[in-house]
Parts: sequence; C-alpha cells; structure tokens
Amino acid sequence: MQRHITLGEFIIENQKDFPYAKGELSALLSSIRLAGKMVNQEINKAGLAEITGKFGSENVQGEAQMKLDVLANDLFISTLKSRGEICGIASEEMEDFVAFDEDMHNDAKYVVLIDPLDGSSNIDVNVSVGTIFSIYRRISKPGTPVELEDFLQPGNEQVAAGYLIYGTSTILVFTTGNGVHGFTYDPGIGSFFLSNHNMQAPATGKIYSINEGNYVHFPEGVKQYLKWVQELDEGTNRPFTSRYIGSLVADFHRNLMKGGIYIYPRGTTAPNGKLRLLYECNPMAFIIEQAGGKATDGYTRIMDLDPKELHQRVPFFCGNKEMVEVAEGFMKKHNPEG
Repeated sequence: MQRHITLGEFIIENQKDFPYAKGELSALLSSIRLAGKMVNQEINKAGLAEITGKFGSENVQGEAQMKLDVLANDLFISTLKSRGEICGIASEEMEDFVAFDEDMHNDAKYVVLIDPLDGSSNIDVNVSVGTIFSIYRRISKPGTPVELEDFLQPGNEQVAAGYLIYGTSTILVFTTGNGVHGFTYDPGIGSFFLSNHNMQAPATGKIYSINEGNYVHFPEGVKQYLKWVQELDEGTNRPFTSRYIGSLVADFHRNLMKGGIYIYPRGTTAPNGKLRLLYECNPMAFIIEQAGGKATDGYTRIMDLDPKELHQRVPFFCGNKEMVEVAEGFMKKHNPEG
C-alpha cells in the first residue's frame, strides 16, 4: 500500500532543496499552508456567511474589492506575521508594503509578495479562484527595517513560489527551484497530501486561453496568432481549443495539467497588460519554467524583467515552451518594435 505523504513530511524530507535555509523557509511554507486552509474554509461557506459580493471600496489598481479579497488579505498577513520568518509583505490589495518590525522579526531573511485571492470576481458564481505567492531573500541588512528594494527584485531571484487553487478540490502547488509539486487538501483529516510529484507541462498542447472579447485592442501579432491557432492544419494539431475562465490560477493550472498557452497582452484598454509582474507573472513564470514551460512578455523572459514599482503590469505569454515560442514569433514579425 502506497504511503500518503503530507506537505509537512515532504518539506522536512526535502529540506536540502531549500537554499540557505535552516528551517525558516519550511516554516514559512507551513504558514502559507495554514492561511490557505483558513481561506478555503471561508470560501466554502461564503454564501452562508454573507461574505460574497463587493466590499464597497477599490484596491490600489482602482478595481472593486470583493469582501473575500479583504478577508483573504487579512488572513494571510496575520498568519505570516505571527511567525518570525519574514520581515515584510507586499500584497496586490495594498498600496504599499507592510514592514514587520517586532523583535521576533529582527533576524528574518525573507519577504513575501502575494495575490491573496486571484479571480475573486468569480466567487459569486462559484468558479475556481486561488492564491498566488512569491518568496525572496531580503537584500537589505537583517535587523534593519525592510526596504522597497527587498520587494523590487527580478523573478530570477525567487527562492520559492506557488499557488493555491480553491475548486472542486483545494490544491497547493509550489516550487523551490527543484521541480514543481502539488498537494491536495483532505478536509476530513485537515492535511495536504502529495498528489502530483515533479509536475511537468505536456510537451505539446492545443488549448489557448485569452479574453477574445478584447480582440480589437490586441497587438497585430496576437491577432495573427489567433487566426493561426484557429486554422485547420492536421500537421500542427490545429485548430486549437479556446478555454478561458478569467481566473489566472484556474487557467494556469488547467494548462499546466493538459497543455496550453495563456496570453494577456497589452492593448488600448490595458497599455501595459493587466497582470502584475510581482504578484502574478513572476511566481507563475517560476513554476512553469520548473515544469519545462516558458513565460515571456512576448519578447523577453518574464523572470529577467527589472521591476520598477510594486504594482507594475506587464504583458504575459505563459505555457508550453513550443506554444509560447510560436506566439513570440508572431509578435516579433508583426510588432517588432515591442
């Protein structure tokens, strides 16, 4: 009989894979696991607890906040703050980062960037949503207040990244640079169990995920790519299948499992793209690369981009390596100026 490995056991058994860490990163991932369990519980009872719908305010990007956005943000901050592993956190829901300056955080070596509830506009219609997180070693000197530069690091400096998807089952997927692993939550026992070891994106795929309602605003390269994927060509397994949920975590997870490409380009309604480099693109890029895929802004590797501000937006092309490279080819041909 196969032994079921819990997330806690897996972290301990693979401690050697956590560079520089002496248990801190393990504890940090455990904190994220705990917060995720609490958010999952709130999502599952949202309708009964009257915490669906809009909160009545906007986040820093000018987007209407959902009640669960605020609740998830508070849960992750309070849970991570209660441990001494991080010295600060930046959230998509807050204008500035939060520094943790209590004594227990004096020697903290890590900072966390988080999208506490990705796709929250789908909550009211019971569609899968998720949490995305990214972990970096701080640049500033431990024992001093955390600084903006600690958060404005390129994605290639990440030490860990992952996401939780709250759907028909709740799954935690993460990487520390040594493969991608998925853990499914068993609510009866209250633990996450290893369900997907060393996840790899399929070599080929035929799913494309993009909001085609914005077609008229897309760059010419994306328009031409969409025409190409819709053409009949048995040699290249076309036409492809369109699948778009509108929740990055859900679209990404499906494409990772089944093979596909996710695109959110720049357009007249989103001049720099819609997705945030630090909270969404970098962590997802880290995961997809570890799974054998690729993530770019249409020209440049996402994790090589130099962040300029906390809420910076960038175009995002992410998925199977071959599919992303074909899309890049259309961008370079029809939009060579970048």
